[in-house]
Amino acid sequence: MPIGMTLMKFILEEQRKFPNASGNFTGLISDLAIAAKVISREVNKAGLINILGATGYSNVQGEEVQKLDEYANTVIVGSMEHGDYLSAMASEEMEGIYAVPERYPKGNYLLVFDPLDGSSNIDVNISIGTIFSVLRKKERGKKVTVEDFLQPGTEQVCAGYILYGSSTILVYTSGYGVHGFTLDPSVGEFILSHENIRIPDKGTIFSINEGNSRYWYDGTKNYIKMLKSRTTISARYVGSLVADFHRNLIKGGIFLYPKDRRAKNGKLRLLYEANPLSLIVEQAGGAATTGEKRVLKIVPKELHQRVPLIIGNKRDVIEAERYWQESLTAVV
Repeated sequence: MPIGMTLMKFILEEQRKFPNASGNFTGLISDLAIAAKVISREVNKAGLINILGATGYSNVQGEEVQKLDEYANTVIVGSMEHGDYLSAMASEEMEGIYAVPERYPKGNYLLVFDPLDGSSNIDVNISIGTIFSVLRKKERGKKVTVEDFLQPGTEQVCAGYILYGSSTILVYTSGYGVHGFTLDPSVGEFILSHENIRIPDKGTIFSINEGNSRYWYDGTKNYIKMLKSRTTISARYVGSLVADFHRNLIKGGIFLYPKDRRAKNGKLRLLYEANPLSLIVEQAGGAATTGEKRVLKIVPKELHQRVPLIIGNKRDVIEAERYWQESLTAVV
């Protein structure tokens, strides 16, 4: 499709390929795009209004909630609850699921999201983002429960993220390639700017928080040591998952947040972060693993389950996994 096409026109063109499509997915993405525009506006003027800093309380993860975290969560819930396509939502910032109120019509989709990934970087003006995933409710007509959300990543209908940086870009996949749309503020529309994104086969970047190196297992230590011996690869780490992932997706590279002696179950959230980005990277020709298994094959046991994540171009991910598995017997 031609570069410059609006997001809604692109999705409508895709919808026409499926004669039995209800149009609910189109409405869902349309409302999500509106929420992204509102959040983008507030992020861009955050230093001018009283929306920087912490709220003074912690979320279910035990992390300090930033004002923009709370704002983004409220905007997404408010934008999405009134349509007739969702039954419920789950957010990194909410302890349980949020069922669509009885006063609104309900559909058979479920929305899972991290309203503002990288929020600890807000006050220093580093790129942050929203990550989202769409699932189908397991059984039509029945009251939605937590179990409806506990589906492996292979069951995702759609996954994507919105990066709020020098420009705002929405990247998504519905299982037919990965496409990026940049927000044109002059017309208020997301415009197709990156069609059919493919991660380069050969990575030139590795991204890992070396502040955690004292907790690393030998597999991670040996792999990073080997990477540093190569002259064709360099370290780049922002500390905002969406920003690091987007750079590596476009330029080719690998992002690692492995389990270690401090985070033995991993750090990142399976439903809100690992699954959506894993679907995107696989659709772009890359791979994602915990070091021991494919991320998208994991059956979640709880809403806020954490997992290790090694994600990027396939060749590098396979190599990193080999280093990890060779040292697996040393993991305690």
